[in-house]
Amino acid sequence: MSLEAANVNGPAGPETVGIRAYSERQAMDWSLVLASQGIEVALDRGVEGQAWALLVSPADETRARAAIRQYRQENQGASWQHMVPGSNVLFHAGVLLWVFAVTLIFTLQGELQRGLFLSPAVRAGEWWRAFTALWLHHDLAHLGSNVAFGVIFLGLAMARYGAGVALLGSLLAGAAANGIGLAFRPTAYVGLGASGLIMAALGMLVAAPMPRWRAGRYGTKLVLTGLGAGALLFVLFGTDPSADVLVHAAGFLIGTLLGALAAMIPEARRRLASRLGAMLTVGIVLVTWVLALR
Repeated sequence: MSLEAANVNGPAGPETVGIRAYSERQAMDWSLVLASQGIEVALDRGVEGQAWALLVSPADETRARAAIRQYRQENQGASWQHMVPGSNVLFHAGVLLWVFAVTLIFTLQGELQRGLFLSPAVRAGEWWRAFTALWLHHDLAHLGSNVAFGVIFLGLAMARYGAGVALLGSLLAGAAANGIGLAFRPTAYVGLGASGLIMAALGMLVAAPMPRWRAGRYGTKLVLTGLGAGALLFVLFGTDPSADVLVHAAGFLIGTLLGALAAMIPEARRRLASRLGAMLTVGIVLVTWVLALR
């Protein structure tokens, strides 16, 4: 797909040049890339039925096109990412590796009971249980429910932030949510399940549009719409009375915070951030399970 010059109406004039985008999402993403490079940009929706355009100064056109071209090359990445049919939403198929891992651990669960979140043991210093419990499940129905929602929320978050960043953020938020549950429950209990991690992935998705609040009224509307939609999804999927609503809520809120921070990572640094996040995630998982099983 080439970066064609747009035939722009409205805001464009002799002092601006239009760079055509082929969807609203693409226009918004490219505008963030240009803003991160200090290039002033405005968006033009064009007339009904026409493509979007990014309006830049003629003096910035060459630099703007180069920045967009580099961004596209860095994010072609991968065969792992696919467009959801009928939408402009990207999905990261790498989430299937998470599904494989959590399913494999379920088959070995009889040997991995030391990973359970036992509140007396955690209070005694076995902090790693906050992480290992995220991989364990009560039964096949519990696993199936978490896998179904995890594929959606985690797969979308991985596409938005990069696989490593989304996995690391969700893992840390899920473990922190287990810790918050412990702080509010003085009695002994057992915890397990990936739902805190999955609600954290939903929170990260909610936070994805945060940087766009600077894009004027439209950006503010986009952020508020995302927050509202995320809150509604949390109410629908995270408040089942039979589940641990406290851990779900904590995971969602911490995930939203971490997502807002991750959304501030410059586009040019996202591939590196994702690689570092993936290495840290693998390291945390290995270290915590070694501590649990020693």
